[in-house]
Order: sequence, then C-alpha cells, then structure tokens
Amino acid sequence: MTQTGPAAPAPAPAPALPLIDLSPYLAPQHPGDRERVVEQVREAARQHGFFQVTGHGIPLELQRDLVRCMDKLFGLPREAKLAMSFLENPCRRGYEAAGMSLREGDALPDAKECFFLARDDPAVELSGFFGPNVWPPDLPDGDFRRPAQAYYEHSVALGKTVWRILLEGLGQPGDLVEAFAARPVVPMKMIRYPPHRTVRAGQLGIGAHTDFGGVTVLFQQPGKDGLEVWDDARAAWIPVPALEDVYVINCGDMVQRWSAGAYKSARHRVLNKADGERLSCATFWHGDINASNPLRPHDPDRETVGQLLVKRFRSQYSITKEAVAQVGLV
Repeated sequence: MTQTGPAAPAPAPAPALPLIDLSPYLAPQHPGDRERVVEQVREAARQHGFFQVTGHGIPLELQRDLVRCMDKLFGLPREAKLAMSFLENPCRRGYEAAGMSLREGDALPDAKECFFLARDDPAVELSGFFGPNVWPPDLPDGDFRRPAQAYYEHSVALGKTVWRILLEGLGQPGDLVEAFAARPVVPMKMIRYPPHRTVRAGQLGIGAHTDFGGVTVLFQQPGKDGLEVWDDARAAWIPVPALEDVYVINCGDMVQRWSAGAYKSARHRVLNKADGERLSCATFWHGDINASNPLRPHDPDRETVGQLLVKRFRSQYSITKEAVAQVGLV
C-alpha cells in the first residue's frame, strides 16, 4: 500500500472587500445600529477606499430593469449610437464608442463603450454642467427612458446616504449633506465591455485609475466578474465579485483630499472575465457646484466642487471661459 504525504494546504481564499449591510443605518432596530454601520464604513473607506453593500434600498427588480434597458441601448446599430455622440452634446451626455478613452501611460485605449446621463433639466445651464439628457429616439420610453430615470434617482439617493455616513464617520453631523446637496452634480455612466476574446492582447475594459470626485455607486451585472481594486498592503489586485443585489461603493480623489487622507481613493481597473459581454453602471455623486469641503467644514482650502471639476477636466473637455468664470476659477 502506497503511503502519501500530508495533503497540501488549500490555497488561501482571495481577499475580499468588506461587505456592509446598510439596513441597520437606514432603518435602525436597536440602539447603536447606525453607529455600527458608520464605524464599518469608516474603517472600510480608510483601509480600502472601496466596500460592498447590501440593504441599500435599490429594488432588485429595478436593477434587472437596468440590465434590460442597457441591453437594448447598446444593442442598437452602431450608426444609431454614434448619432447620440457625447462629443456633440454641450452637457457631455450621450454615447461614447469603444476605444475613445485612453489614459496617459496606457498602451491601449479602453475596450468599453459608454452612455452618459444625469439629472434631466430642461435647458443647458452653467455651460453644460446642467441640462437635458440624450434619449435614444429608436427606443420606446418604457424600454429605456423610464427605467433609466427611475434607476438614476435611486442610485442618487444611495450616494447621498453614503456621503451622510462618511460625514458622521469624521465626527460631523450627517445633516451637513443637505447644504451640499441642493442641486448636486451627479453624472451616471452605463458601460458595456466586449467579450474578452475580442479585445487586443493587453487591452483592458477600463485601465487602472482612481475616480476623480466624490462617492461612486457601482452596479455590476451579476455573475459577470471583472472589477479589481489595488491593495497597497499586499501589492496585489483584489478581485471584486459581481453579486446579485450587492453594490460596490468607492471614494474618489476629492473625498481623499477633503478628508485629509482619512478616506482613501484607490486605483481600480476592469478586465472582463466573463464569457460574453459585461454590463455595469456607475453613478458619481460629487455635490453642489459652489459647495466646498463638508468633511472638514473649517478646512482653509475653500475650493469648490465646480473648481475641482474644471481643473480636472479642462484639458479633456471643451470647457468654456464662461464656465471657468462661473465657478470662480482664475
């Protein structure tokens, strides 16, 4: 009888981001419920800059409606999508084709295609920071516009809740968010990644980057993995599984700056690991154009959301002199 040595130890499971149930904060049942969630979010934002949430309040059926309406949008003929190009829109709403996004230092452009929308205002204001959305003329409202708008409002509400929790995590009253949210800038980006077998060698869905601004609320199509977050301590990429009814939240550069580094803005990237296409949707909750740091109200640096937006995107978009003047940037 042949004897074998001891079995090799099972490989350690891949590290995962914290998973936080927000329902005790949104609907507390016991003393200390809200405080425990605030502590969990504070620690996750400090260590990782990213975390996952359940109990977020976005209905599951609405998430499924979002997938259906993104499928219909990105399934339109290429000519119909290009007719809605965000490059032709003063508010940068509409369609971005694959290969149009190339970050400095990347060898290849992103493989993704996108569609941008935000709050649907009747007229262009503040040189395009506010204005009407672009709606696909070939899709009935029930197939795209209504579910997209409904989902947008729910994701905006979740972003505001996270801001409130981040404020409380730094010892500020959560109600400070109200002075920061009279008319916040909150763009939303629908994203489709092509099958990995169709992209060029070395090409990513989205190359490694940090988000510019405030809080990002990310929906990932369940079962379609691809997001990875850089972990400084391990010097490795952490895969973030795409789970049903689980959202990914992350802090952007503005949050890191305004919290004096108490909260982290982490690099992340997307490699479509699924068979077939992959869908996601990111809502970026920045805040009011003229609002300054709510995380540290006595911060001597009084730069506003609008000033930081213009500084960050001035070289990428055709931001007018009027817009620069309107945000008070010299």
